[in-house]
Amino acid sequence: MNTPTGIRLSPVPDQRHESDSDFPLAYLCDDSAIDLDQTCNWVGENRDQLLALATEHGAVAFRGFPTPNVEGFDRFITSLMIENFPYEKSLSNAVRINRTPRVFSANEAPPDVRIFFHHEMAQTPIYPKYILFFCEVAPEIGGETPLCRSDILYSRLAERCPEFAAKCEQAGLQYTNVMPGSNDPNSGMGRSWQSTLGVDSKEGAEARLESLGYTYQWLENGCLKATTPPLPAVMETTPGQKTFFNQLIAAYCGWKDERNDPSEAIRHGDGSRLDADAVRVAIDLSEELAYDHRWQVGDIVLLDNTVAMHARRSFEGTRKVLASLAEMRTQSFAVQGGPR
Repeated sequence: MNTPTGIRLSPVPDQRHESDSDFPLAYLCDDSAIDLDQTCNWVGENRDQLLALATEHGAVAFRGFPTPNVEGFDRFITSLMIENFPYEKSLSNAVRINRTPRVFSANEAPPDVRIFFHHEMAQTPIYPKYILFFCEVAPEIGGETPLCRSDILYSRLAERCPEFAAKCEQAGLQYTNVMPGSNDPNSGMGRSWQSTLGVDSKEGAEARLESLGYTYQWLENGCLKATTPPLPAVMETTPGQKTFFNQLIAAYCGWKDERNDPSEAIRHGDGSRLDADAVRVAIDLSEELAYDHRWQVGDIVLLDNTVAMHARRSFEGTRKVLASLAEMRTQSFAVQGGPR
């Protein structure tokens, strides 16, 4: 990699070392003479290597670079030359606010709401290959973004709960979510059905859900209850490397608001209930393997969404962490024949 003096690999606090790999890999810019143009040139020249490192390590962090504002973050992303996956085209259930065509708030849920580990949009038929996070305002207390290598988690889960791991791989998962009739900013999953589905009528919502293979039910309060088709719970990212690619932990622990009950949010793809003890093992493993990124203004973190899960700790004060999605992928699953 062509790296100028002043940009170097550097450890970050609490960096993990798993399977001879740093997690996250971290670059530090400690030369104030390096400006945004030089940074973007470096990113663009090394685009393929940086994306490959995100896949190899799960995440790459950038600290000390001249990217203190959203415009700098947007230029950094553009330099990576990755296809934008706009928020409005996603099926994310989080309320977010766009700042640029490819940058939006990570989640508008209140500070006391904890967001549990998940792969972004693994609970839908479409998901992003890459996620980038950016710190505009660092929180006073808390607000870390935990990251977890999902391939390592799955390997350990398969050792401790082999039957459950096999059932996840063979049967997949289904998710049920009740979407409100208008955005609910007090919930971590409060995006309205109109915004989620990109429609303005019930007829449009039904057509979109049917095209995606969902089942659905209209509720008396104007909410829409939707259940996904069976989706993969395990992904083979490279030959022999499997990741726990799903939203099991987030749905089981955190899909709770005035409309949603976590006990009804998730099933295996064949309709059977999950083994609660095994799910608890997966939750505990995610915390054991977690790296908590403590934000500093200007920090950027690049994730391969198929390798690393992310979450959000509760916080006090003001916290503004922005996000961008890239390279839309699709997934489907046949319960009898396995993932395809």
